[in-house]
Amino acid sequence: MISRLKGIIDVIDPDSLVIDVNGVGYLVFGSSRTLSKFAIGETATIEIETHVREDLINLYGFADVAERDWFRLLTTVQGVGSKAALGLLGILTPEELLHAIVAADKTAMTRAPGVGPKLATRILSELKDKVGDVTFNKAAQQTNIASKNVASLAPVELADAASALVNLGYGHAEALGAVARALGRNEDNVSVERLIRDGLTELAGPNV
Repeated sequence: MISRLKGIIDVIDPDSLVIDVNGVGYLVFGSSRTLSKFAIGETATIEIETHVREDLINLYGFADVAERDWFRLLTTVQGVGSKAALGLLGILTPEELLHAIVAADKTAMTRAPGVGPKLATRILSELKDKVGDVTFNKAAQQTNIASKNVASLAPVELADAASALVNLGYGHAEALGAVARALGRNEDNVSVERLIRDGLTELAGPNV
């Protein structure tokens, strides 16, 4: 099975590209976000997910491993095929997907083509438990804090604090990162309100 390709980008179409690897052209399907990161004629490395069926072999390409892992996770949900998964990755970064699932943000999910309210609800329901630990691990890696501090908050509390910052105009990824850093600076259990206040301090910068 192919897991990575390195070569020269030969063709870019709306939903796929062709990468020339030592004279062999591989057709690789990808999200609009992924495809926008490449240019014809450049040398590129693409992470690959290979799907094999009786009548065909499809290659799906990603700019990094995190995006490929999310594709794999999304396609474990009943009713989410490769097209819907790529649609979601086309409008949401891995960080934004994580936040949307933890915050049960159905509106964010339905922005993707082919994802209606019912499918969005199923995605949120089936993946919420699976991404809870990812949220905690991400915070721990960003802040190098003790696991007991991360465990002091439930995923929904961490997401609520980040969501409040998003409502103030900040991006999903930067809001979640600020809340994670704020959590790391506190030795004791903290409330959502404290995380919001400290998260704002993080986002304001060192001069505040």
